[in-house]
Amino acid sequence: MKNIRNFCIIAHIDHGKSTLADRLLQYTKTIAEKDLKAQVLDDMDLERERGITIKSHAIQMRHVLDGQEYILNLIDTPGHVDFSYEVSRSIAACEGALLVVDATQGIQAQTISNVYMAIENDLEIIPVINKMDMPAANPEEVKDQIMELIGGKREDIIEASGKTGLGVDRIIETIIKRVPAPKGDVNAPLQALIFDSVFNPFRGIIAYFRVYNGSIKTSDHVKFVNTKKDYIADEVGVLEMDLKPQQEISAGNVGYIISGIKNAVEVKVGDTITNFDNPCKEAIAGFAEVKPMVYAGVYPIETDNYEELRVSLEKLQLNDASLTYSPESSIALGFGFRCGFLGMLHMDIVQERLSREFDMDVITTVPNVPYKVFTPKGEMLEVHNPAGLPEAKGVEHIEEPYIRAEIITKTEFYGAITKLCLEKRGVKINENYLTSDRIELTFEMPLAEIVFDFYDKLKSISKGYASFDYHPIDYRPSKLVKLDILLNGEPVDAMSSLIHESNAYDFGKSICEKLKELIPRHQFDVAIQAAIGTKIIARSTIKAFRKDVTAKCYGGDISRKRKLLDKQKKGKKRMKQVGDVEVPQKAFLAVLKIN
Repeated sequence: MKNIRNFCIIAHIDHGKSTLADRLLQYTKTIAEKDLKAQVLDDMDLERERGITIKSHAIQMRHVLDGQEYILNLIDTPGHVDFSYEVSRSIAACEGALLVVDATQGIQAQTISNVYMAIENDLEIIPVINKMDMPAANPEEVKDQIMELIGGKREDIIEASGKTGLGVDRIIETIIKRVPAPKGDVNAPLQALIFDSVFNPFRGIIAYFRVYNGSIKTSDHVKFVNTKKDYIADEVGVLEMDLKPQQEISAGNVGYIISGIKNAVEVKVGDTITNFDNPCKEAIAGFAEVKPMVYAGVYPIETDNYEELRVSLEKLQLNDASLTYSPESSIALGFGFRCGFLGMLHMDIVQERLSREFDMDVITTVPNVPYKVFTPKGEMLEVHNPAGLPEAKGVEHIEEPYIRAEIITKTEFYGAITKLCLEKRGVKINENYLTSDRIELTFEMPLAEIVFDFYDKLKSISKGYASFDYHPIDYRPSKLVKLDILLNGEPVDAMSSLIHESNAYDFGKSICEKLKELIPRHQFDVAIQAAIGTKIIARSTIKAFRKDVTAKCYGGDISRKRKLLDKQKKGKKRMKQVGDVEVPQKAFLAVLKIN
């Protein structure tokens, strides 16, 4: 065990950690030169296209130093704020972390959040300045920022380049010397933490674990503590470039288990694996609970595909533990699921993965949050969907969830961020200067206000230099109204939203204008209206296609033309009564992105 090192890489998005991971694999000869490609650990098409890490990856490397062979388990992490749950899981399975900072950009938003997470978990932090080969590199200033953030000695900061391989040898040596060996008792009952899982169509569910105490052997009879299910370990092994079967995985090491599990709900990330005959006394404390920021309905375009969508979401949740879902139904869209996402990018990625990996075409509704509705009789209803709201006379008052938001940013963005939070009905609670140019702001604000575009606006006004975290505090009474969108007088329940009275007119008007651009023209006029109860607050009209029926009249009496136009008018009226308005998927998506 003394020769094992478990570490992760934490950094802001686009600071080059996937490229640096490639160099570590190359330097330790874990990957053959012929198999080497850029971002080797990012094996999803989406990750390569967008240049972001979505999924955390685990891989084992071996390196000889001073005549001793060391096992290095790297757990790569995403950098985008929407995937911070993946980061928390990686950190929980490690003893050390490489803090990678871009030499041209310095310490940025997510770096700060992830460093605090690593410090809370008592990880040994090794600072690395990446992209030293860039002409715009400014290492001295970045070293000052790192010193302010984590302290330590200036000479301990490693200068490196993921592109050229500069400093990689020093990084490996520092990991071996500074990251503590894992603690644990090989002779104690088995205690292993599941930190990730993937679905394999041929072998079932493959669970990745970190052994804290005891050891796990092939053919062992094991039990998953939280789900109370037991299995035979058909195969255990370590995670190299491919799965590498082993006879035994001991305390301190990271590995995988295949036990023929076909049902996705039987494997929970954060669960503890133990021996069936000699179980451990208590489960390992799992990870922080997932905190979805956005709730939205996901429905299959073809209603017959409901079961397929359920199975697809189960399999996707295995691969993405931050996704939560529960069944719901809609008048306009039929049966589907109410899903919880970590943010708009996460929602976009889940939709894209459903389409690519499971061939599922889905419609996503307007995102919202859960509300408590109190009736005149004193009853309390929890409403997750605006369609479930009782009529106005059946509502005494509505309470909405409030959060405590903590934003860490540079002092130069203080004014713009404060203005944004106040616009979102926020109340400033505290401000705290962490350093001369970095400030922590605390606001209490409604959760509903951060669901739509708060993240995007915060990132743009702070140039990406603002880390945002929140904690639910309580429910508070609020003047909320239900905003309905009507197409030719028919409400589209999938576009209904509960919104604060002060924002209703602007939001309704912008939805009507956006839908006018996106809904295709029909053979009849389409009226788009935003309504609160029976009161119409905004409207726009999509004009009909019109055939020139009088084109064949050359001269003659005007009554000939009028007769044809009256006939066309009657046809349009009849068509409007029986015709359906087709709402394309992009119209639903556009409503989500309205500022």
